[in-house]
Amino acid sequence: MRPVTFLADNEVTLLRSGTDYFPALIEAIEAAQYEIYFETYIFAGDDTGQRVQNALMAAARRGVVVRMITDWFGTGNARVKAMHAQLLEATVEHRVFNPWFRRGVTRTHRKICVVDRQVAFVGGININDDMFCDYDHSVALTAPRWDFAVAVRGPLVAAIEQEAQAQWARLGKMGLFKRVRLYRELRKVNKIAAQSTVQAGFVVRDNLRNRVAIQRAYLQALGKARKSVLLANPYFAPGRKFRHALARAAERGVEVVLLIGVGEIWLQDAVAHSFYPKLLAAGVKVVEYHKTQLHAKVAVIDDDWATVGSSNVDGLSLFLNQEANVVIKDAAFAHSLREQIELAVADGVVVHPQDFEHVGRFRRIGYEVAFVFYKLLMRVFSVGKYA
Repeated sequence: MRPVTFLADNEVTLLRSGTDYFPALIEAIEAAQYEIYFETYIFAGDDTGQRVQNALMAAARRGVVVRMITDWFGTGNARVKAMHAQLLEATVEHRVFNPWFRRGVTRTHRKICVVDRQVAFVGGININDDMFCDYDHSVALTAPRWDFAVAVRGPLVAAIEQEAQAQWARLGKMGLFKRVRLYRELRKVNKIAAQSTVQAGFVVRDNLRNRVAIQRAYLQALGKARKSVLLANPYFAPGRKFRHALARAAERGVEVVLLIGVGEIWLQDAVAHSFYPKLLAAGVKVVEYHKTQLHAKVAVIDDDWATVGSSNVDGLSLFLNQEANVVIKDAAFAHSLREQIELAVADGVVVHPQDFEHVGRFRRIGYEVAFVFYKLLMRVFSVGKYA
């Protein structure tokens, strides 16, 4: 498997939830002089969304080239139409990803912003208020949504911008030969020798050249794990390879902790529960998070490998949707993210093997049926890649 290409001499800042993310994002947009590439899954019409939209429109009005992509399904048709008219009036170039499922069921789930080729933001944070559910903006949360992004400065920004430019081009009118030439250009990777302690790589998943790139990055790191694995994700429904990699790591003595968000979607919870017995038997520690909506897609492996991004550990993210993660090899960054995950683990509920002794027969069967149904759907949508 091709490894992640790490570029040295980057500055990577961890941003926790909207409290850190939105001020940093808006500050960068307001300071922009030349160009902004912006892509997101959800762009809500709440106060948070309006602040970000206003900043983007103000940048366009002062002459900055602003190119913006929003997902049609994630943002919603009514919101997309209303926002589109406002953006065009402010000279923001706006394209909508896969309206009315014209290109199948694939969504862009990525959250990317690149400003002036100087700073890039990547993570799991949508453009919506921290205190309301992202799947239902009328439902208030008891605590701010638990989520992360990173701000990147340094050589990796060029790779992130290249992908943002390519996505913009793909959504425009391009002939076949231009598309082939674009993909060839994107396969060219400029490698930089490691000269500093901070190294980072940008990993995307799509349905052409990077169909399993993010899963590969995880599997390689899990295979090399020697001390610990901390993985936090809201939707845990990976394929067999991923589950086996977690179990094998635990069986060889690695401390493996899964922090899983629950309570949003019954089917998703049931599928995750169907995996618990085997994972627990292998020595994996499973913790369910109930304090608020867990939306982060983060992991720390051993002392210096960490990832922050948009990719869930489920069939949709690993095998169908377009996703983007940053992988960081740096002890200080890994330590800071580890601290955040450990605090959330302390707020969670540990699942013990004996908890399943009291689960009724019909509920157990329901978990298995849910998994079979989910697996069938994912194999159809991902053309057999999910297994």
